Amino acid sequence: MITDIRTVGVGVTDQDRTIDFFVKTLGFEKTLDAPFDESTRWVEVAAPGASTSVALIAGLDAPRPGADTGVRFTVPDAAIEHERLTADGVTTGDLFIWDGVPPMFTFDDPDGNRFYVVETGERLTAVS
Repeated sequence: MITDIRTVGVGVTDQDRTIDFFVKTLGFEKTLDAPFDESTRWVEVAAPGASTSVALIAGLDAPRPGADTGVRFTVPDAAIEHERLTADGVTTGDLFIWDGVPPMFTFDDPDGNRFYVVETGERLTAVS
């Protein structure tokens, strides 16, 4: 029985540049950086305390960079994070606020991979 999600993989062209983006811009931690073979390495980054990491994969078997990853990250306040990332020069989409739906927006990494940021918090109600 599946119990969790360990890692999602994203294709990148330059692992060091993307590590820098995730660590310095997003505040993630580099959790793994190990040689995979003679010419490639396996790199994972994660938000502090998260159980799921993002593998930054480069090389022939990597997913294609510039994809809509479908990956959703959570924040306590989407408006504040949207403002922060935009001020840091990150390509972000509009902040969407709809009734009954958590505030959210998109952002792109240096390779154009699309990610989503979704607000969590007391304003949200569960649907039964």
